[in-house]
Amino acid sequence: MKKKLEWFFIHLELIVVALLVLVPIAWIIISSFNRGNSLASSTFVPEYLTVDNYIRLFRETNYGLWFFNTLQVAVVNTIVSVFIIMITAWIMSRFQFKGKKASLMFMLLISMFPSFLSMTAIYILFFTFGLMNKPLALVFIYSAGAVPYNVWLVKGYLDGISSEIDEAAYIDGCSYFQSFLKITLPLSKPIITYCAVSQFMVPWMDYILPNILLTGDRNKTLAVGLFSMISGKENSNFTMFAAGAVLIAVPITILFILFQKFLVQGIAAGANKG
Repeated sequence: MKKKLEWFFIHLELIVVALLVLVPIAWIIISSFNRGNSLASSTFVPEYLTVDNYIRLFRETNYGLWFFNTLQVAVVNTIVSVFIIMITAWIMSRFQFKGKKASLMFMLLISMFPSFLSMTAIYILFFTFGLMNKPLALVFIYSAGAVPYNVWLVKGYLDGISSEIDEAAYIDGCSYFQSFLKITLPLSKPIITYCAVSQFMVPWMDYILPNILLTGDRNKTLAVGLFSMISGKENSNFTMFAAGAVLIAVPITILFILFQKFLVQGIAAGANKG
């Protein structure tokens, strides 16, 4: 009887959590096919479905340009961030040098503070170096902000890979960098995938930094552009906002489906071997 009650409450909890997650998502998707502009007038089972919101999204706004800006930043940020993270974590894992422990502790401390706390300094630097209104310049912030936490995670994964493999490569004539490229990277696919997907998602979700550093409708990222549809008294395009949100979810969902196995392996291995 006790086991049956445990089974019942566990599954009840899972069902409740699933509903809390899925119902808002379903509501947004259905709202994107509703008539009108207000989400309040939308019904969960609409009488009539239309794709007008998606058509208006591309005709009346610069959604395509916002999407391209965000995709461009996401791809470049993924490449740059993963390279910096892997190089830094590999050095921290494989080499002994003075100040290594202090550097790791400093990175751990830095990772506790969100990047927008330094917005004043970032704004001044961007203004001084002429980086304002350049979406790709966001890569500098995203890649730098990704280093502290991810280096700890990746270092934990690399510590679980025997250093004897590297030593055997050195004996065979490999340099340090060749060993990194030919041995460490191929053995680190799960954690690389996790870092790549997590960094790819950052520009799609970030609103604060692009809103401050980018001005002009053509320079916006998706988060800023979509929010402009529902901000202010005169902007109430909630159903068109829902359509834009649904389109944002498509590339991210595809990535998660394709790399789900590697994501789980990367998170588990990085956490357990640290």
